[in-house]
Amino acid sequence: MSQPTLAGKKILVVYGGWEGHKPEFFAKKIVSWLEEREANVTLSKTTSSYRDKNLMASLDLVVQHITMSKISRKESEGLRKAIASGVGLAGCHGGLGDSFRNDTEYQYMIGGQFVNHPGGQVKYKVNISDKTDPITQGIDDFELITEQYYMHIDPMIRVLATTKFNADHDEWIDGVEMPVVWKKPYGKGRVFYSSLGHSKDIFEIPEAWDLITRGIVWAVK
Repeated sequence: MSQPTLAGKKILVVYGGWEGHKPEFFAKKIVSWLEEREANVTLSKTTSSYRDKNLMASLDLVVQHITMSKISRKESEGLRKAIASGVGLAGCHGGLGDSFRNDTEYQYMIGGQFVNHPGGQVKYKVNISDKTDPITQGIDDFELITEQYYMHIDPMIRVLATTKFNADHDEWIDGVEMPVVWKKPYGKGRVFYSSLGHSKDIFEIPEAWDLITRGIVWAVK
């Protein structure tokens, strides 16, 4: 499925936090992809960018990859106000779904928060639950070996893909169906999230990469 050009779109890519999620690798990979699509990209290694009102007001999209970090009140407000005004927001795994554990207002915007990955690296299936959405159209269910995210979620998210837990590690979650990919509004902005993306190899899986890049295209203002 071809994706529209991003020519002229102003996109801020912010990365950092826990090095285990390879934030710099993801940032540079996604920047390369965005620039191939002719986007105007700014790369930042600090959330202080969110305090720059002129920058945030000029954007069409923020792509964030920051895990287990902290954000100041003014930085969080700057990001949330920008998204609520119509700027898009996209990201994956802990880079968006486990960024700032003490900031519940941020989590309210994202639509979910990581809480566990029973068993660590496990084999599981991603089920495409909405096969008609432009983000998922033409993508079949697929299996992978990586962290299976158990998340606290907002019931108003629009779920695009799910996974099902078994009793191998925690018997009480046997059969629990958990969102893997979703999209949602936040004010006038669009928020896209995929829980896939723990390690470099995940971005080499065609289905996982297509979900992320299509979600980015959808989220652009």
